[in-house]
Amino acid sequence: MRVVIFGAGAVGAYVGGRLAQAGAQVALLARGDHLQALARHGLRVDSPHGDFVIQPWLATADPTQIGVVDVVVVGVKTWHLPEVARALPALVGPGTCVVPLQNGVEASAQLAEVVGVQAVLGGCCRIMSVRVAPGHIQHRGSLDPALLVGEVDNRRSTRVEALCQALCQAGVMTVIPADIQEAVWHKFLQVAAFGGVGAVTRAPIGTLCRLSETRALMVQVMQEIVAVAQAQHIALPADVIPRTLEELAQFPPGGTNSMQRDLISGRPSELEAHAGAIVRLGQALGVPTPVNTFLYHSLLPLELQARGHLAFPS
Repeated sequence: MRVVIFGAGAVGAYVGGRLAQAGAQVALLARGDHLQALARHGLRVDSPHGDFVIQPWLATADPTQIGVVDVVVVGVKTWHLPEVARALPALVGPGTCVVPLQNGVEASAQLAEVVGVQAVLGGCCRIMSVRVAPGHIQHRGSLDPALLVGEVDNRRSTRVEALCQALCQAGVMTVIPADIQEAVWHKFLQVAAFGGVGAVTRAPIGTLCRLSETRALMVQVMQEIVAVAQAQHIALPADVIPRTLEELAQFPPGGTNSMQRDLISGRPSELEAHAGAIVRLGQALGVPTPVNTFLYHSLLPLELQARGHLAFPS
């Protein structure tokens, strides 16, 4: 199996490393000092499931050096998706499947606009990993890394079965859910509420869950997301909000969300793909989203400043 990891960061590199360790032919698309370290020294992964170093089949910043592959795992942040879309045609052939792992609900549709809906799967991941140095990934947490993948129309297919088997054999637990859209929106419910409320309050998840006021704010965020999902005929279960709150309560109390960390540190974040997406979708569908609109408008100055589009007066 020929696999390219488009965006070999913390999550993508972990998945690619495990696949390469299991014998797949893996190319890593990266840039800067991370790319230089991968090319010279290979990929180092530290994990509770065993540390390892692998030499990728190819480490490059140029997709045209790779050619058509069997699987493209898209591990970039959501704001890099337009760049991915422009490069995908060099990697995608008639049998290629593209697996987006973004923390959002629009990635599959955005990529399908370029390479066709037949090439793109639905996907989401539950992996706690970080890049600790160029070429060096650290898998953290007690939860086993897991992926959920499926055809966007939820039909069973041999390519999804084969991908699932390959990932499981590589040590990445992979499940084909009955409804991949429901799975993607369920995760989105979690990360959008955690990230939005966490970024505004700058509080870790233990505080957000324990404090009645911030817990109630996360519930309001989730209620609006569920309303938008229902307007799009996404079949979220009736108990999805209490279930998601229970999941968040199991996180390490001091844990923070990546969007929250990015905004606090003055880096570009996935704000547009989280609160921004709910505001846009809500407006298009006629669904009110006042709490998500408040979060989006409150955080937008920080986002614009991080992208160099706004300067705060000194």
